[in-house]
Amino acid sequence: MITFNLNHAKQWAKTSDSFVALLIKTLWFKIKAIEMPNIPVVFKLLYFIHIILKQTISDVLRIIYYTPIFKSRLKNNPKQLYLYGGLPVVIGSLDIIMGNKVRLAAMTTISGRAVGQDIPKLIIGDNVGIGWRTSISVGKTITIGNNVRIAGDCYLAGYPGHPVNAKLRALGKPDEDTQVGDITLEDDVWLATGVKIMPGVTIGRGTIVAAGSVVTKDLPNFVLAAGVPARVIKSIEGENHDLL
Repeated sequence: MITFNLNHAKQWAKTSDSFVALLIKTLWFKIKAIEMPNIPVVFKLLYFIHIILKQTISDVLRIIYYTPIFKSRLKNNPKQLYLYGGLPVVIGSLDIIMGNKVRLAAMTTISGRAVGQDIPKLIIGDNVGIGWRTSISVGKTITIGNNVRIAGDCYLAGYPGHPVNAKLRALGKPDEDTQVGDITLEDDVWLATGVKIMPGVTIGRGTIVAAGSVVTKDLPNFVLAAGVPARVIKSIEGENHDLL
């Protein structure tokens, strides 16, 4: 009842043309516009202290809490795992094998398909970076090679989660085996921001996929690909001769 009365009073103050309502609105806008005086020396010092404290607390939690907890979910014990921002989300039953020197953002979501007898498997190589808000949905197997870079908001869609048939979706049925496929990112692949990889796709070594692209078919080694669906724009093999 109190909440309702407060909400009613807010609505009345916003919409009424009465003297009291206008006075309340004027006072409220004046209060909202109040600012602290800018004292550069003081606030620069406060900002510096704030950053130091924030980073110190973050590092302590990462070292003694987030990293050990996350490692307990893995099938192996990788070295120099760096979790930035907190703890990634892992959903469902799946085996995760991770290489050394992996950098993983907190808002990464890793899920395993819950249908079927085989346990989904995610294999991540050495020196891999996975950015913010990336989702990895493992249907059967997803393999990420060494030195791969995956920017933020990417999606590796090993399974869709729902069937194509609308009636089956309405009944809450899971996706079908024909909708599920392995995904392989070979060594040195770079997925730019917002790239989506569909089931059954292999991306060749050293290939770069431009931002916002949707990859529906295999891509060869050392090419730049872009578009929806993604297609090869040019070869970059000559620019990667040192990797050969």
